[in-house]
Amino acid sequence: MSRPLTPLALAVLRMLCDGPMHPYEMQQRIRDHAYDIAVKITHGSLYHSVERLAAAGLIEPLETSREGRRPERTVYAVTSAGRDAAHDRLAELLAKPVEEFPLLGAGLAFLNLLPEAEVARQLRTRAIFLEAQLAGNRTAHESLRKQGVERYKLIDHEWTLARARAELDFVRSLADDLESGLLAWKDDEHGRAHHSHEHGTDLHSTDLHGTGKGTS
Repeated sequence: MSRPLTPLALAVLRMLCDGPMHPYEMQQRIRDHAYDIAVKITHGSLYHSVERLAAAGLIEPLETSREGRRPERTVYAVTSAGRDAAHDRLAELLAKPVEEFPLLGAGLAFLNLLPEAEVARQLRTRAIFLEAQLAGNRTAHESLRKQGVERYKLIDHEWTLARARAELDFVRSLADDLESGLLAWKDDEHGRAHHSHEHGTDLHSTDLHGTGKGTS
């Protein structure tokens, strides 16, 4: 493939390394092992990824069958090229940090566009969602462990849980600082805004490079 393997393509190759299967079986495997915690997967994207892998020669169809009125199902197997590609991509993902830009980071960079109380309120709302996600992911993880799934197959779950706990702690702490007044920008922001209108100062430039009091 000309482009690097997507996480979903890697998931397909990983499943086929366990043995041939058709996309419907892959969907069941995804549900059974909660792969969708680590990889964004939809019904359509899974089939599209299978088609692209087949076109690239990384997987190959073995047989096509039909049961009753159900659509035809094609069983795929990984090729040696596909196995090599999966190994190379996995090694790259583990070894090389990639600069990512989470949406929360953008929100935090510009949070002084809102009043402190509003930011604190939105962060408390985020904390509620994070608590629910954390509880759901923890339940899924514990269920798989009780079923006898080995830990090495669930390391991505551990990473997801660790990230969720860290984000929840950070969001709660930031909301606490805003509500207590330990973190504030309202008076300073209004003063600099007034100054910029009177003297034509570049507010953004002053905020980031002049006073050093910006949020970035």
